[in-house]
This record gives sequence, C-alpha cells and structure tokens, in this order.
Amino acid sequence: MGIDDKANIAVTNHPGAAKEGAGKLTGNEQLEREGQQDQAKAQLQDAGEKIKDAAADVGGNLREAARKIKEGFSKN
Repeated sequence: MGIDDKANIAVTNHPGAAKEGAGKLTGNEQLEREGQQDQAKAQLQDAGEKIKDAAADVGGNLREAARKIKEGFSKN
C-alpha cells in the first residue's frame, strides 16, 4: 500500500470520526450515521489495499519459486 493510499484512507476516516463525535455531542443522529459511513468506507478501502498487497506478494513468491525450480533443472 502506497503512501497516497494510506493518506486517502486517513483523509476519509478521520473526518468520519469527527462527524460521528459531533453527531453524538449534538444529538444529530444523521451526522453520527454519516460519520460511521465515512469510517466504514475507509475501512473497506484499507481492506482492499491489503488484499492487493497480499496478491502482489503471492505473485512474487510464485515467480521466485518458478525461478528456483528452473535453475534446479538447468544445473542437471
């Protein structure tokens, strides 16, 4: 996950927490729900980025394993 992705998630999450808190303090249920939705959106973005990172790691590991197997056959 790149720094831009992390920044985007933080920009979405922190105002969401602020909205939720302001909604609770003022008794504004709609503002509180909007804040919760913003935070949920940020959590989904974060999960998506982690999945992309994990998939990239798996791809790299498979390429490395294939390279090692190929080298093993080349030595014989």
